[in-house]
Amino acid sequence: MMAFHRSLRAQPVPSSLPEKTTEEPLPCKVAQSNVTCFYQANVAGFWRNISVLWSKNLMNHSLHITVDSADGEVHYTCKIDVKPWHFWSKKGYKTFEVDGNQVELYWDLRSAKFAGSPEPGSDFYVALVSDEEVVLLLGDYKKKAYKRTKSRPALVDAKLLIKKENVFAKKSFSTKARFDEKGKDNEIVVDSFTGGPTDPEMWISIDGVVLIHVKNLQWKFRGNHTVMVNKQSVQVFWDVHDWLFNGSGSGPGLFIFKPGPPEDDSEKEGNLVEGCESDDGSVGFYSTTNFATFEFCLVLYAYKIE
Repeated sequence: MMAFHRSLRAQPVPSSLPEKTTEEPLPCKVAQSNVTCFYQANVAGFWRNISVLWSKNLMNHSLHITVDSADGEVHYTCKIDVKPWHFWSKKGYKTFEVDGNQVELYWDLRSAKFAGSPEPGSDFYVALVSDEEVVLLLGDYKKKAYKRTKSRPALVDAKLLIKKENVFAKKSFSTKARFDEKGKDNEIVVDSFTGGPTDPEMWISIDGVVLIHVKNLQWKFRGNHTVMVNKQSVQVFWDVHDWLFNGSGSGPGLFIFKPGPPEDDSEKEGNLVEGCESDDGSVGFYSTTNFATFEFCLVLYAYKIE
């Protein structure tokens, strides 16, 4: 079993063609919203790590699909322009090689619906095909994807391991995550009040219900709590030190949501979730011949803007 860490930051791709990239940190522009999902799927005969990066700024809106080599040392990246100049380009097809094996990528974003996130919420598909199997399928247009690719579903679905998102707002930060694979997406909202004459406070809501209310946030800027969501326990970790004590005010608040009961060590103050977040701001998971053993977690960076 070989462990490795991947940077959470977005990787620029100079051309639209798939290419091999090395394991280097990628610059993250604060003015750029992005959502990165890390999957594990069977591609070209091996269980591989796949990253899906939706990125948007004032000038560009793009999607990067990166598939790792079997040894995790090389990354094969394919870029899609989500909002190209020509409408027909929102539906397309590309091929690229992964360890010498041809992989196809199909997409249809012509009707995609966006709700404040660079990642579409509905009416689209992105399909990765290997050996005539759809090994990774994003979006809700599943029937259209299978019909267009003329490929069968994979025997085992791709596994979403980690979702990382940058959110920019003044006081209220929202995102979605699915804590139960068989359930629906849960709406997550972090509301905060960190200025003015009163003590700073923070509220964390899931599906419209306030589950965590932190008063005197200046003393409780780091913490963790376990809540119940649809009869399932979810661990919530937060660190909003930079909101309160960063002189420039540009540092994000960090939030981690992980399904499952807390482990003994995870209840210790200041301890985040192993496998979701590291000291250098990266996420890590294991590349094996099977799925990773731990469950999904959401990593949310909340940037305050004036």
